[in-house]
Amino acid sequence: MHNGNGIRHDAGHSFSSQPDLVLPTQSVQNQIHELAKTLPPPRKQNTACDACRSRKVKCNRIAGQDKRHQHCLSKNYPCTHYVQQATSEKKRATAARRPRNLSVTASPSLSSVSSHSSPVDNGSPPYAKASFNFSWGNLRPGAIPGVSMNTTSAQLLVYLFSPPDSPSEPGNIYSAVKSRPALYADWGDEAPKLDDETFRAEFALDLVEVYFQIVHTRIPLLNPLQFRNRLNLVSKSFVPFRTDPLHPALVATVLAWGAKFSEHPLLVADRSRNGGQSRIAKALLDRVRELAEALKVHRIPHNDHVVISLLIEPLQCQKPDKEPGFHGFWLTSGIRNLLGLQINHKSVMATIQDPEARGTMIFAWWMACLCDAFSAFYYRRKPILDEDDYDIDFYTADPNSPDDGAPSPREQLEFLGYYRAAHDLARISRRIARLLCRPSTEEGLPLEDLIRTMDDLDEWRKRHLRKVGVPQQQESRWDFVTAVSACASDAQYHVMWTGLFFAVDEVGIRDRDNSLSPSEMNQIETKKRKLYSEGLDAALRIAGLAGVLTQNGYLKLDPAVMHVSIIQAGQLLAKSARPEVSACIDALEQYSYAYEEALEYAQEIRKTYEHTSVHGPEFAEMASAVRALRVPAGGAGTDDMNVDQAAMRHSPNGSLQDYIDF
Repeated sequence: MHNGNGIRHDAGHSFSSQPDLVLPTQSVQNQIHELAKTLPPPRKQNTACDACRSRKVKCNRIAGQDKRHQHCLSKNYPCTHYVQQATSEKKRATAARRPRNLSVTASPSLSSVSSHSSPVDNGSPPYAKASFNFSWGNLRPGAIPGVSMNTTSAQLLVYLFSPPDSPSEPGNIYSAVKSRPALYADWGDEAPKLDDETFRAEFALDLVEVYFQIVHTRIPLLNPLQFRNRLNLVSKSFVPFRTDPLHPALVATVLAWGAKFSEHPLLVADRSRNGGQSRIAKALLDRVRELAEALKVHRIPHNDHVVISLLIEPLQCQKPDKEPGFHGFWLTSGIRNLLGLQINHKSVMATIQDPEARGTMIFAWWMACLCDAFSAFYYRRKPILDEDDYDIDFYTADPNSPDDGAPSPREQLEFLGYYRAAHDLARISRRIARLLCRPSTEEGLPLEDLIRTMDDLDEWRKRHLRKVGVPQQQESRWDFVTAVSACASDAQYHVMWTGLFFAVDEVGIRDRDNSLSPSEMNQIETKKRKLYSEGLDAALRIAGLAGVLTQNGYLKLDPAVMHVSIIQAGQLLAKSARPEVSACIDALEQYSYAYEEALEYAQEIRKTYEHTSVHGPEFAEMASAVRALRVPAGGAGTDDMNVDQAAMRHSPNGSLQDYIDF
C-alpha cells in the first residue's frame, strides 16, 4: 500500500514502525552540509555584450530586460552578443564530438524501409504516431555541419566522401569541407576524383548497386525500387526535397556496405595502397555511426531507425574487443526501437495498412530476435528478449501477393522453411545462453541442463536439417542465395555443438547438489565423449562448407553470416591438431577482404595448430573425452567410436564437394 508521497506502508502498522525508506541521521546531514560548503562556487557565466567586452567594462544588466545593459544604454552603444553566441556554439560542438563511453552488450544481421520516411509513417503503428511527436527538422546535427534530415543525397555525399583533414591524421574524418586533392593521398590515386560532383554521384550509384546485389540478398531489409527512386542523385542543385527524402543515415549505411564489397577502380586503388584494406570503407563506417548518433537513430523509435540500426550492426568489426563500445550496441538499439514501436504486439502489427511497411517490420523483428538469441550464445551474454516478450507470428510470405515473377528473397527463405527452423534453434540458443551467463555456472554446467540441450539439438537435426541444410545430392544448379543460405543454416546448427563443447571445456559439468555418485561420474564422461564427437563432427562439417564457399569466392561477399561458425570450427580443429583446419584458415583469409579482423583470427588459429601438431591437443575440462576418442597415429580407433572415420564424410576433401553443384 502506498501513500500519496509514493512511500509504502502496510495496513495495520503505523508508518513509523515499519518504514521502507531510511533517511540519513541529523549528524550525517550536518556532515553533508559542511562538505557542500567547502566545494568551490560555480563559475559565473560571462554575459557581457560585445561592446563592453571589447572595452573591458563591467556590464550590468537592467532589471526586467534580458539583453540590454546599463553601460550600453548610457553610452548608446549597440548591445550585441555575437562573441557569446559563437562561444556557446563551439562548446556544444566540442561536447558533441567528445568520445562517448558506450556500454558493451555483446552481439554480432534485417525489409524495406517503409514506403514513406516521414516522421509519422503511414505504416507506423498508432502508438508511434501518438507518443513520439517530433519534427525531423528540429533535430540538431551534432558534430556534422550542414547535415540534417532535410539534407539532399547530393549534399550528403559531400560529407561522406570528404577526405581526412590531413594526411598525417587519417583518423580525423569528421570534416565536411571540400578539400584539396592532396588531402586524398591516403585513399589512393583515384580518390581526388571525389571532389567532382558528377563522379561522386556515379560512385555512389555503383555502391548502391553492389549493396542490392550482395547484401540485400542475405539481409533483405529495403525495397530496391523505392530506394533507387528516392535517392535522387541526378539533380545538381542543393535544394531541400519537397517530398520525403531518404534518411541520411540510411543512405550512408547503404553506401558503406557497398564500399565493403565493391571492386570499383577507386576502391581497388585504395586497397592496393593500404595492404588490401580499404580506408575509404573504414571512413564511411565511422561517418555512418557518427551520423546515426547525431540524428538520434538510437534514441527515437521509428521504422527507419529500426532498419538503420539492424544494418549497421553486421557492417562493423565482428571482434568484440576490437572496437569496445560498438559491438552489439546497434543491435540493442534496433531491438529498443522495435519495442518502442510495439512491433512485438500482434494487435499493433495488424494496424499497419501498408503491406510493404508491415512486411519490413515483421521481418526486422524476427531477424533482430534471432540475432539476439544466437549472439547471446556466441558471446556469452544474457539475451535481451525472451519468448514471452512477443506474441506475433513469425514471418510468412503473403499468400495474396500478386504473381509478378520470381519470389522476393524473403519469400524464397520462407518457402524453404528457414525462419521456422531458425526460430526453433534460437529457443535452444537462448536457453543455453541464459545458463552460461549465470555466476553459478562458473562452477560447472548442470548435468541435466547439458543433457536437455544435447537432446534438443538432436531433435532439431531430425526435424529441420534435411530441409534447410546442405543436401547430399542436388540435381539442379543452385543460385547464390540458395547456396549460401543452405550453407549458413547448416553451419548455424553445427556451431551450436562447437560452442557447447567450448562452454563445457571451460566450466565443466556438475550435479545440482555437487555430490556425484560413481554412476553419475560415468554418465558425465559418456556425455563428454558424445559432446566431443558431435563437436568435432560439426567442426569438420563447417570446414567442408567453408572450403566449398571459399573455392567459389563467396566468402568475399558474405555480410558477417558465416564468420562465427568458421572461427569456432577452426579453433576446435586447431586445438585438436586436425589438418582440416586449413580450410577454415583459407576461408578466414578470404573473409578478410571485407572484414579485416578475420585475418587476425586466421593467424591465431594457424599458430594454435602449429603448437598442437607438435605438443598434442590441449583442453581443460574436456581433456579426458578427447584422450578417450583420439585416434593414435597409425593406430586403430577406440571401442567407443572412431571419430576420424565418423567425421570424414564432412572433410573438405570428402564427398561434400559433390553435394553442391554451384
